[in-house]
Amino acid sequence: MTKLFRRLLPIVLACVLPLAVARAADPAAPPFQEGKDYIRLSSPVPTSAPGKIEVVELFWYGCPHCFELEPTVREWLKHKPDNVAFVRIPVSFGANWEPGARAYYAAEALGVLDQIHQPLFDAIHREKRKLSSEDELAAFFAEHGVDQDAFRKAYNSFQTETQLRRGNQLAQRYGVRGVPAVIVNGKYDVRSPRMFEVVDFLIVQEAAAPGG
Repeated sequence: MTKLFRRLLPIVLACVLPLAVARAADPAAPPFQEGKDYIRLSSPVPTSAPGKIEVVELFWYGCPHCFELEPTVREWLKHKPDNVAFVRIPVSFGANWEPGARAYYAAEALGVLDQIHQPLFDAIHREKRKLSSEDELAAFFAEHGVDQDAFRKAYNSFQTETQLRRGNQLAQRYGVRGVPAVIVNGKYDVRSPRMFEVVDFLIVQEAAAPGG
């Protein structure tokens, strides 16, 4: 046993010592790194919440990864700092994405977003329902107590059209090509599986910055 240990000791030290030296050299290294866990946007995008740090989530109801992220988002929102404004943007990168985005804005305009948002995700991903047209979505909203005529009016309103265009324009300015995507304070695109841990890290960093 002693001979084996002596033979292995140089190998163990060769593996462990460089790591220990690296940690000792930079004990205050940040837990997340620019270029790896997040990227800085080439051109900062103005935020919509002056005086607050803005966190924007871009999503699509048909996206399975957005559905999987939603419980994390809900949990994070329970403890969101008061100096942070959270904004959801339902992007429509294609014609089949647009009905879901319109449904989100309609629900928001009608004041029923809280009772529609998660059930709509669940209906699509758990129940495998086809909810990709105005009629199908009107029926779904009716199941949740929303008048169909009111839904159709909001779904096709000028306000919804304006929000759709603005959301897609912001996605372009952020350089977003897929969802889910999270942008912090119009400056950072989070690229880590530990998405909201990185978000919290960037919030602290932004709050500590001059004028933050």
